[in-house]
Amino acid sequence: MESNEKITTFASVMKIIADSSSTRTEWVIVDGGRIVEHAFTTGLNPYFQSRRDLSHAIRLELPEAFFKRRWDHVYFYGAGCANTEKNKIMESSLVAQFRTPVTVESDLLGAARGLLVREPGLACIIGTGSNSCLYDGNEIVRNVAPLGYILGDEGSSAYLGKVFIADMLKGIAPDDISRKFYEHFSVTPNMLMDDVYTNRLPSRSLARYSSFLADHTDNAYVYQLVYTGFMRFFTRNVAAYGSEMARGVCIVGGTGMTYSDILHRAAADFGVDIIKLIPNSMPGLIEFHLAD
Repeated sequence: MESNEKITTFASVMKIIADSSSTRTEWVIVDGGRIVEHAFTTGLNPYFQSRRDLSHAIRLELPEAFFKRRWDHVYFYGAGCANTEKNKIMESSLVAQFRTPVTVESDLLGAARGLLVREPGLACIIGTGSNSCLYDGNEIVRNVAPLGYILGDEGSSAYLGKVFIADMLKGIAPDDISRKFYEHFSVTPNMLMDDVYTNRLPSRSLARYSSFLADHTDNAYVYQLVYTGFMRFFTRNVAAYGSEMARGVCIVGGTGMTYSDILHRAAADFGVDIIKLIPNSMPGLIEFHLAD
């Protein structure tokens, strides 16, 4: 006897989600909410890298599993992806490698969606760079310009590295801290200058050098340097949101996590609550894209 029941089958929807800072890119292949493949590559930033450089890094650094089929969609959230021209460079590179529909968005939108998913709030990044925005549960509705590691990015690892290296080269940093730094990295003042001023990606070098500070926060100079960097982040970025600060801030990024005790103290002194502090955006981004 034939059954009149209709059997409906649902095809698996598999997509790639990538979240990139200037230092590191996290990649996942997801099937619904399940991670099928997980990998890391160097950071991809179309502001500093050509399409050829981006394609080269993607193809050579990702496992072959990422290229074994055409996926339903690629969602890429990245540093430097904040205007149409740069997004097109990133999109062209991704399409060439994956032969799949691609959506390129800023790392800030990725942070907001990763932190808050579908809820509104104030979302911040404190990692290699720093940024902040007011998020409505889907899109960014207000943003204070971060301005990059030269003019802004207060509190970020690149910013902390810039201030610290400048202090050492000017003889402001304590002698014992400077001596330990030079021994740790086996560099000279001239080598530091060359690395900063001739490097195509100086923010990476500044961020790498700032990692030295994490092991010396018991030193009064180091503690104050980091504390001041975070206070400048709140003063020059978060304060602009006015009454929205009352709901507290959510923060994502390795630098915020590394110096979490100092960050919480700075936030308390500034008068703002940190309601969420996480190392990366990927779990929230996977949740956000479940319905796609």
